[in-house]
Amino acid sequence: MENAGDDEAQEEELERFDDFTLASSWERFISEIEGVCRLWLADGPKHLLEKGAVCLGFSKNLYKVKSVLKYAMKSYCMEYYFETSNENGKVMDWNCSLHDLQLAFGVKDFLVISPQSASGVVLDAPEASKLLSSVAIALSNCSSLWPAFVPVHDPSRKAYIGIQNMGTVFTRRFEADRIARQVPVKLMHLEGLYELFVSKFGFSILDFSVHSFRVQFTMKLTYRTQSYDYDDDDDNIHGADEIHTESGEVSEVASRNKTQWDDDCPWSEWYSAEDPVKGFELTSIWSEKAAESSVEMAELENASPHEAEKWLLLPVLSPNLLDDAKGDKISFASQLRLLVDALYMSLEAQFMEDFVAAENSGSENMKSTAVTPPHTVLDRVLKDLFHEGDKLPNFSKGEHKNSRSVKGAPLESLFVQFCLHSLWFGNCNIHAIAMLWVEFVREVRWCWEESQQLPKMPPNGSIDLSTCLINQKLQMLAICIEKKCQSEEEYQDCVESKDINIEDDGGGGEYSSDMHDEKDDREGSSGEVGSTMLLKSYKKLHAPFTQDAPLMTEDMHEERLRAVEALGDSFSFSGQLERDVLSSDMSAFKAANPDAVFEDFIRWHSPGDWVHDEDLQTSKDVWPPQGQLSDRMSGHGNSWRQIWSKAAALPASEQKPLFDPNREGEKVLHYLETLRPNQLLEQIVCTAFRASADTLQQTTFGDLKQMATKFEQLYPTMASTLKRLQANHLTMDSEIIEDLRRLCAVFEHVEKLVTLAASLHRKFLQAPRLSVAIFTDFYKFYLPRTGTGLPGADFNMVSFSILYF
Repeated sequence: MENAGDDEAQEEELERFDDFTLASSWERFISEIEGVCRLWLADGPKHLLEKGAVCLGFSKNLYKVKSVLKYAMKSYCMEYYFETSNENGKVMDWNCSLHDLQLAFGVKDFLVISPQSASGVVLDAPEASKLLSSVAIALSNCSSLWPAFVPVHDPSRKAYIGIQNMGTVFTRRFEADRIARQVPVKLMHLEGLYELFVSKFGFSILDFSVHSFRVQFTMKLTYRTQSYDYDDDDDNIHGADEIHTESGEVSEVASRNKTQWDDDCPWSEWYSAEDPVKGFELTSIWSEKAAESSVEMAELENASPHEAEKWLLLPVLSPNLLDDAKGDKISFASQLRLLVDALYMSLEAQFMEDFVAAENSGSENMKSTAVTPPHTVLDRVLKDLFHEGDKLPNFSKGEHKNSRSVKGAPLESLFVQFCLHSLWFGNCNIHAIAMLWVEFVREVRWCWEESQQLPKMPPNGSIDLSTCLINQKLQMLAICIEKKCQSEEEYQDCVESKDINIEDDGGGGEYSSDMHDEKDDREGSSGEVGSTMLLKSYKKLHAPFTQDAPLMTEDMHEERLRAVEALGDSFSFSGQLERDVLSSDMSAFKAANPDAVFEDFIRWHSPGDWVHDEDLQTSKDVWPPQGQLSDRMSGHGNSWRQIWSKAAALPASEQKPLFDPNREGEKVLHYLETLRPNQLLEQIVCTAFRASADTLQQTTFGDLKQMATKFEQLYPTMASTLKRLQANHLTMDSEIIEDLRRLCAVFEHVEKLVTLAASLHRKFLQAPRLSVAIFTDFYKFYLPRTGTGLPGADFNMVSFSILYF
C-alpha cells in the first residue's frame, strides 16, 4: 500500500512539469492562442454550432465563436467567423449578408482579435503589430491558413490590418480603411484609388507614374432616386390630427392643404399614413474589370450603367415599418388599442352620462384629465353622420366575403360611421366616446320625433340578424319611421278625401248586376289567383292584401325562446305567438272572398294541407273541385278552424296593425338611452375592428396573393377573439382585454403590409412585376419576425429587399 502511494505522488509530481521553454509572457500568450485555435480546428463548424456558436443578425450563414485571452494586464477577445453554407460568398455580389472583411477581401473563414475596451480597436501601432504577429505565429504552429485581422484606428473608420499564411514562403497582408468624412478629391475618383492601391506595394522601387500595373477589381455605382420622404409633412399631419381632436376645424383644413401619397387610398378619409418606401437605390455592378493605368481607370469611371453585368434594386424603407414600438404613428391599429383601453374603463359606470359628467362620479379613474373635443368638432361630426347626403349608400360596398363572420355592421351604415368617428374623436378616450354617444342618441331621437328618415339606414326590408344589436335597433327604428310617415300620409289623404263626393253615374251598364255586387262586396283584394274557384260558389278566388309579419331584433327572438323554455311546450307556444298573424290573414281573406269557406283559405294559404282526389278530378274545369283537408287540418279541435270561426271579415287596411311602429320605435330609443357603457363599448369594438378591416381590404395593391391570404386569415382571427367579447363575459380582471390587445398587434402587422403593398403598387404601375418581387421578398423576411422589433437594424442594407437582374 505504501508503494502504491509513492507511485501516485511521483505521478502527480510529473504532471506538474513546467515547460520552461516558454520563457516570456508573450510566448505564453501565443501558446494560449494556439490552444484555442487547435480546439476550433478540431471541432469544425458542425460541433461549434452544437456548442452554441452565435449567428450574426445580418446573415443567415455566418456564425462566430469567441474566447477571452489575457496578456500584459489587458484582456483580448478573439473571434472566429465561419460560414455553414457550401456556397462561397462572392465579392462581385456585394451581398449585404457578408461581413465587411468578407466583402473587402473575399475571405470566408477568418479570425479577429481585439481589445476588450470601450472602442474595441487597437489605437497603438506597436500593440497592433504585436497582436497580429502573435496570431500569425499561433496559426503557423497549427498549420492553419485562416487569415487574422486586428481592428485599428478610430472605430468609425472600420479599419483593419491583417495577415494570412499562404502555406508557402509567401505571406499575404491586408489593410482596410474607410474615409467617411473630408475625403480628398483625388480619392473620389477611380484614378486616385488606382494610384493609392499601387502605392501600397512597398517592395517595388519602380516609378509608378511611368510604369503600368495590371489591377483586377470589382466596381459598383449606386444611384438613388429622389426621396419619397414625407417626414416633414408627417409632422404637420400628426400635429393637425392632434389639433383636430382638441381645437376645432382649423386643423382639418391644415392637414388637407398638402397632397399626400395615399390621398386615393381608402383609409385617407380617416388618417394619412407615412409612406413606407422612402426611395430606391439602383446599384450597377461590374464583377470582373481590369486596368493597367490610371488613364484607363478614369475612362471606366464614366462607364454607362447599361454596360454593367448586374443590377441590384434596393428600396429604402422607413424604420417604422419593422419597428414594433407604438410611438406616435397614427393608424387604425393605434386607435383600436385606445378603444380597447376605453372598453376596460367602461366597466366603471352604469350609464354613459356618468362619463360625460365625471365630476359627479366617485371613481378616481373617471375623473381623469382626458380632453374632450370642443362643440365645434362635435357639431362637425354629427353633421357628417346625419345631415350630409340623402342618397342611400351601397351597403355591400367594401364587404369581404368573410366580413359577416364578425358581428358588426355594413361599412357604409350609420353605426359603423359612428364607430369610425369614435376612433378619432378626442383620441378615442372613454369620455369623448360617451360625449359623442349621448349626442348621437339625441340626434336619433330628433329624427324619430320629427319623422325624419335615419341617414345611412335602409327604411325597409327585414332586420339583418347577422349584424350587431345596435345596428339591428337602428334598422328597426328606420323602418318604424318609414311606417310612421306612411301612416301620417294615409291619415292626411283620408282627411282630404272627406271633402270630395264621388258619385257613381252607373256607366258600367255592360256588367251584370251580380258582377257589380260581387265587386262591391270584395275588399282588400290584390287580384285573382289564376283560375282557382271558390268551393261553395262559382266565383274566382282572390288573394288579399295582408299585413307584414312583425319585425324582431335578435334580443326579441331570444326573449321568445326564453318564454318557450319557460312554458315547456314550444309547439303550442309558437302557435299562440303566431295566432295574431294567422287571424289577420284570415280576416283579410274573408274580406277579399265573402263567400269563402275554411277549405278555400287552406287551398290558398297552405296548399300542402289540401289533398286532391285524382280519381274524381278528371278535368280542371269540373266544379266544384274534388279534394279534402289533410289529417292535420281535419282533426277535431283544430286551432286553425277555431281561429277561422272567430276572425271577422276585415281588409288589412282596417285591421289593428300587427306591428306598432310607435311602440317599437320608443322601445328602440329606450334601449339606446339606457344601454350600459360596457355593452355599448363591446359592440363598438367589434364593429370598429370589422370596419377597419373592411376599409383596408379595399386597397388597390395589384396581384399580391400574400395580401389576399392575409385578409382571408385576418377575419377568422378577429371573429374567434371577438366572439368571446360578444358573450358579455367581460370583467375587470378578464383575459379578454389582453386577447384584444394581442389582436391589435396582429392587425398592426396586416396594416403595415397593406401600406407597403399600396405604396409599391403606385410606384410600379408600369412594372408590376417589380412590385410583386419586392413585396414578396419583404414578406418572406417580415413574416418570421412578426411581433418582434429589430432595434438598431440598418434598414437601408437589409438583404430581403435586394432584387438581382
